[in-house]
Amino acid sequence: MNSRDVWRLIVAENRAGKPRGIASWCTAHPQTLSAVLAAHRDGDDPILIEATCNQVNQHGGYTGTTPAAFRTFIKRLAREEGVDSARIILGGDHLGPNPWKGQPVMDAMREARDMVRAYVEAGFSKIHLDASMPCADDRALSEQTIAERAAALCAVAEAANAGGDLVYAIGTEVPIPGGETQALDSLAVTRPEAARRTFDLHRAAFVKEGIGDAIGKVVALVVQPGVDMGNTQVFAYDKAKAAALSAAVLGIPGVVFEAHSTDFQTESALADLVATHFAILKVGPSLTFAFREAVVAMAAIEDRLVASRPSEVLAVLEQAMNDNPVHWRGYVAADDNERLARLFGLSDRIRYYWPDPRVEAAVKTLTRNVDAASVPPGLVSQFVGEMLLDGEGAPLSKRIIRAKVGAVVAKYRRATGSLAMASSPDRN
Repeated sequence: MNSRDVWRLIVAENRAGKPRGIASWCTAHPQTLSAVLAAHRDGDDPILIEATCNQVNQHGGYTGTTPAAFRTFIKRLAREEGVDSARIILGGDHLGPNPWKGQPVMDAMREARDMVRAYVEAGFSKIHLDASMPCADDRALSEQTIAERAAALCAVAEAANAGGDLVYAIGTEVPIPGGETQALDSLAVTRPEAARRTFDLHRAAFVKEGIGDAIGKVVALVVQPGVDMGNTQVFAYDKAKAAALSAAVLGIPGVVFEAHSTDFQTESALADLVATHFAILKVGPSLTFAFREAVVAMAAIEDRLVASRPSEVLAVLEQAMNDNPVHWRGYVAADDNERLARLFGLSDRIRYYWPDPRVEAAVKTLTRNVDAASVPPGLVSQFVGEMLLDGEGAPLSKRIIRAKVGAVVAKYRRATGSLAMASSPDRN
């Protein structure tokens, strides 16, 4: 089954009322992605991995990775984890002028076109067209202009698509790429008429651009169902508040809704999202948050062992964040709780610092120390939450990381129908 067939099946079954959806894993962190892939070994369900415009682009993004390099990287990880790469669907998230919005629109859109072309030529088959951000010389940005710019990007994708399985997501949602920068009092659910207008404007813009048939490749409409998260808060999904919106999807041909920032929702809420036609669940920070939990657990274990060379990983992390505060300063209040919010905040600003060479070296030292030690199962259980006695011969550090990240993956797979629902009464 090719990826277009996968999308047809997901959309058809979800619109028919079946509890079918798919999680979108949004991270470029190698150890986290390896754990995500390892958690899929027990099935044959599709694995959707998405990269964002700021993270991966033709210039490398903040990860230093181009779309072609990211595809090679993912295939290598899949091979190492024993996962069939044919199961993997690659997506590009928020593809548009966002990384260059400080430039005039002509320059920003030229860069955006080049980025979309690079993604499609690299084999990414799910493209989120998002031109919703104003550029330097935009005095006002109408919905029609947003749709027309998205159509211009779609035309580039169509031209670059050499008979592939390309599908599109259109629209945007309230949270900006990278996460909220301040606390919110409330969230407004997208109005049904606004969702329909977004689709109709894109359809008209596609026709005007000469790619009218491409609207049939749109499988997802990104809307705000009332979920979001910041550094210290999570807005839980309330299906009653989103009832009118979820019903409206059946009046929009061939699509399901896509929900962003679903991190830290309970499993019940995730299942409710899928059941009410939010079939694509984006998740990112909670994956690297789980990786950070694994690192902190290993650091606590290391502190209680005799290590000739302690990693001091948390001190190294804090130093890296202090030396380059650009990735967290705008997200963390400057108050007495700053240190805790920086290290343990839900928006997981730490995720930008794992590639720092000092941090990478400290993590390697940490995992070596943990793997070389004779760690009592009780000590593992104290800080990891389980003893991890069945590790199939894997080093303890890898088992800890897989346990933490794998728990997030399993929750989403159950909620989207990829695995049987858990029997736990609270399903949190």
